[in-house]
Amino acid sequence: MASGQAAIEAKGVSKLFQGAGQDTVVALDDVSVPIRENEFFTLLGPSGCGKTTLLRLIAGFDFPTRGEILLHGQDIAPLPPYRRPVNTVFQSYALFPHMTVAENISFGLEMLGKPRTEIDARVSAMLKLVRMEELRNRRTSQISGGQQQRVALARALAPAPKVLLLDEPLSALDYKLRKDMQIELKRLQHETGITFIFVTHDQEEALTMSDRIAVMNKGRILQVGTPRDIYDRPSERFVANFIGETNFLEGNVVSVSAREAAIRLADGAEIVAGLPDGVAPAGRVSVVVRPEHAQLVRPGGRADLTGTLETAVYFGTDTHYHVRLVGGASFIVRRQNSRAGAAQFADGEAVGIVLEPHAAQVLRD
Repeated sequence: MASGQAAIEAKGVSKLFQGAGQDTVVALDDVSVPIRENEFFTLLGPSGCGKTTLLRLIAGFDFPTRGEILLHGQDIAPLPPYRRPVNTVFQSYALFPHMTVAENISFGLEMLGKPRTEIDARVSAMLKLVRMEELRNRRTSQISGGQQQRVALARALAPAPKVLLLDEPLSALDYKLRKDMQIELKRLQHETGITFIFVTHDQEEALTMSDRIAVMNKGRILQVGTPRDIYDRPSERFVANFIGETNFLEGNVVSVSAREAAIRLADGAEIVAGLPDGVAPAGRVSVVVRPEHAQLVRPGGRADLTGTLETAVYFGTDTHYHVRLVGGASFIVRRQNSRAGAAQFADGEAVGIVLEPHAAQVLRD
């Protein structure tokens, strides 16, 4: 369970690299974020957004151009990796194939000069934690990819670091194994109480495992929040578009009241949308609505939006209805399928769309 105290904090961190032709590449641009003790925190974003660079700065593999990296309030930016109570699990795992599972786990403890009795006890505890006691004497070249990932985790956890950094460690696994390991990682974090900082470009991974998520793009953190905050209340278009499927509507602000605004769309329909913190909109704005936060209805009753059903796509668990709104915009409604059945809609049919309360959100940009 995450506490309010920051285990790791980046304060005004920037990282600049010299690119080809002496051009300066800004990998991180004035990034500030506190990561709480005992928290599963995820850095999420596309390739080149700066997430791995921030992880490397925390690990000590690189140093910030400006700013501070704090561990429990102490600046660790000048310290080399071996002097930081931080361990890293890499995408490649970097195991020793000629060593057994137990020997791989004990390697770091031996390098630290720990007594043999302490090493043996710790190795046994780690094998139990990752549920691999029966494979302790198997070479890592003789076990599966998922088992190798567990060994890499056990080796990184063995010295009891204050912070564990994970650089896309699940990307090489197949889909089912990746799903299983997501649950396993969350269990390990909960049982050890260690702060996990996880890097991924996979939105589903981030939503599944994280206590909080920082969405990054072009070297900056755009939004930090719980998975529900990030998904249901994105504050910027990039965040809304990167996380899940979504609908964008354009309109003009009619009035603002407390944390909501009345928005008039192109077809004259008015909807109520929530406001991100610190936003007082005026003029033309963008509004986001998730497909599952809307319902398709027959015309003639109450509806927030109206249009024509272009096509319905069956996905097994749910059906996606693609609607062309009266104003010309496209809109997707997602409905979960059930054996009980529900009202059926035909392509080309006029339909209405009812938005759930608080479904619409004004975007900052």
